Amino acid sequence: MARTPFKFVDLFAGIGGFHAALSGFGGKCVYGVEIDPAAAAVYERNWGKSILGDITEDVSDSQCLVPAHDVLAAGFPCQPFSKSGAQLGMEETRGTLYWNILQIIRHRQPALVILENVRNLAGPRHIHEWRVIVETLREQGYRVADVPAVFSPHLLPPDLGGRPQIRERVFIVAVREAPGVTDHRLDLPLVDNRAVRGWDPGTWDLISDLPIEPTEAGPECRLSSSEGYWIDAWDDFVVGMWEERDGRRLPGFPLWGDNWVTNSALKIPKGTPTWKADFLRKNAAFYTEHQKFINSWTKRWKFYTEAFPPSRRKLEWQAQDTPRLWDTVMHLRPSGIRARRATYLPALVAITQTSIIGPLRRRLSPREAARLQGLPDWFDFGAQAPAATYRQLGNGVSVGAVWHVVRQAVQAYEETLKKTCPGLVRSVLGAEESPDPALRRLGPS
Repeated sequence: MARTPFKFVDLFAGIGGFHAALSGFGGKCVYGVEIDPAAAAVYERNWGKSILGDITEDVSDSQCLVPAHDVLAAGFPCQPFSKSGAQLGMEETRGTLYWNILQIIRHRQPALVILENVRNLAGPRHIHEWRVIVETLREQGYRVADVPAVFSPHLLPPDLGGRPQIRERVFIVAVREAPGVTDHRLDLPLVDNRAVRGWDPGTWDLISDLPIEPTEAGPECRLSSSEGYWIDAWDDFVVGMWEERDGRRLPGFPLWGDNWVTNSALKIPKGTPTWKADFLRKNAAFYTEHQKFINSWTKRWKFYTEAFPPSRRKLEWQAQDTPRLWDTVMHLRPSGIRARRATYLPALVAITQTSIIGPLRRRLSPREAARLQGLPDWFDFGAQAPAATYRQLGNGVSVGAVWHVVRQAVQAYEETLKKTCPGLVRSVLGAEESPDPALRRLGPS
C-alpha cells in the first residue's frame, strides 16, 4: 500500500473546498471541524470523513487533541482581537477561534499553514487584525508575507482550474522555517490579484465555460411571474434607450426611478452624503434629457404602482454594450437590479441572491453553483433543500483558487518544504496544473 504523501487538517471546513484541493494532491485528511451540522453532513457524505462540530472541545489551554499533520487549512472566522496594549501576540487572540488555530500550530508545527478569509481582512478597517495574525504566526517560527495575498478564481484560465466568478479572498500562507532561522518575513505575497499567464477574464463565456445546462431548471431556478414582469419592463427600457440615445450605452451610475425629476425640480436635502447627492444630480440630468421616453415607459409598465416594489425601481447597468437585459446575468438585490455581461458572475453569497441567467430566463442551478466553486459533478448534496445548498456554496472556498495558491507556495518554498515535508513537495509539483482531472479520479468509479 502506497504511503500517504502528506496529512492535513481541515478547520471550519464547510462542505470541503480545501479538502477537494488537498485530497486531489494526494493528501489524507486526519481531522476536520465544521459547526454547521448540515454542512458537516454534506462533507461526510462526499469525503467519507466524520468531522467534529466544535473545535473548542479539542483545543484549549490544557489540551490539543488534533493529531499530527503536515498541512493546516482553515477558512476561519475573523473575530476582532483585543487592542489593549497593542500586544500583537498570542494572548491578544484569546477568546477567538483564531486562538484555537494558533494553539494547534504551536502544538503540531505543520509544515504549511493556509488560512482563507474575506477580502475585507486586507482592508483598512482590519489592519490591526492583520498585524496580529502575521506577528503571531512569526512567533511560532513561520515565514509570512507582510502584504495580504488576494486572489479570485476568474483570474485563472480554465485549464488551470479557473472559474467564471469574481470571488476575491485573502489567503494567508505560512511556511515553517528551518531551525535557527530568525527572519520570518517575505517581501511580497505568493500570489497577487492579477490574471495568470496573460489570461483575459473578459473572454470568459459563462454559458459554455461553466457550463450552463439548458435543461437544468428545477423549481428553485424558475422566476416568479413578478420577477419576469420586472425584467420584461426593464428590458423594454434598455432596448428603447438604445434608440433614444442613438446607440449610446446606458450610464454606469445606478438609475433610481423614485428620484427621476427634472434638473429644475431637484432638491437635495441638507446633510445628504456626497456620493448620494452626486447620484441624485446624475439621475435628474438623465431624466431631464429623456423625460418624454421615460414618462411613456413608466406609464406603460405601471412603474409607480404596487406592481413595482421600490427595490425593483432601480437598475445598475454594468453590461456595457449588451443589447438587451435578457442577454445579461442579473442579481435582484435589495439595492436594485444589477445587470452584467454574461462573462463571469459576482461572488456566490450565502443569501438568496442567486444569479439569474438572462438568456435561459432562470436562476443558476445548485449543480451549476457547485461547478462555479470548482466542485466536481459527482459531488452529492443529498436530499437537502436547494436553499441550504446555495448557502453552503456561498460560504465555501474556490477549489481552483486553493489549488493555485498551494502550488505557488510549494514552488516558492520548495527547498524548505523538502526538509519539513518532502511528500508534499513531490505530490504538489508532480500533479496536474488544474484540480479538475484529480477530482474526476476521486469520484465514484
